[in-house]
Amino acid sequence: MSETGGANGGVREVKSAARTVELLEVLAARGDRPARLQELADELGVPRSSMYALLQTLVSRGWVRTDVTGSLYGIGIHALLTGTSYLDSDPRVRLVRPYLDEASEALGETIHLGRLDGRDVAYLATRESHEYLRTISRVGRRLPAHAGALGKALLAERPDAELPEGPYEALTPHTHTDRDSLAADLAEIRHRGYSVDREEGVTGIVGFGFALRYDMPAQDAVSCSVPVARLTPAHEQRIVAVMREIRAKVEATVPAGGGSVRWR
Repeated sequence: MSETGGANGGVREVKSAARTVELLEVLAARGDRPARLQELADELGVPRSSMYALLQTLVSRGWVRTDVTGSLYGIGIHALLTGTSYLDSDPRVRLVRPYLDEASEALGETIHLGRLDGRDVAYLATRESHEYLRTISRVGRRLPAHAGALGKALLAERPDAELPEGPYEALTPHTHTDRDSLAADLAEIRHRGYSVDREEGVTGIVGFGFALRYDMPAQDAVSCSVPVARLTPAHEQRIVAVMREIRAKVEATVPAGGGSVRWR
């Protein structure tokens, strides 16, 4: 077992638990691309026999699934059940959901709630536009914080000294890929009060992000996404006005820290 730092001092990392978590994260990141035993053993740097035993344990408990041949592995349904429990038990998500509905009704566009998770933003709730049909929900998915309206709104709540050096991953030709470019954008966001993502995360989509300051620094943000083809200057002004009002309502409703339990 190895020593790792933590808020409560040095703690011992349980190697088998860490390996299990790493395996589940690898499988989750692959999405609809199942993995073979040897691929997983190589990626995590563990013996094939140990990986096989771990996979079989997780398959039997529903955290990993395998195909009829037993040669391909993917994330299992218990990961979904646990993720759903996280959303259902989070008081902030419950309190913000009605305001997502309100924004969706007012604007007719896609509205997101996201939370900063390391260098990424995890999508916690979405209200899809009736005009823009998606085949896959974003809830439970992640996007690099530097590449979208939600993430940039939250990065702007933090000092630039916390930004990684880069280069950053380019999701589209418009994504910020260097630290100076992103820092300049964050300075504009702080002055403006909200972020704008002009096709930086998804080609053809513009997003407007608003940090929710019931935590300091903010951990959550809401955004409105709209196809470029529908974004007129008048519509943009209305989006900003409505989302500012939604942010004010959320911050007036959600208690500091989001509830009685202060998670870290």
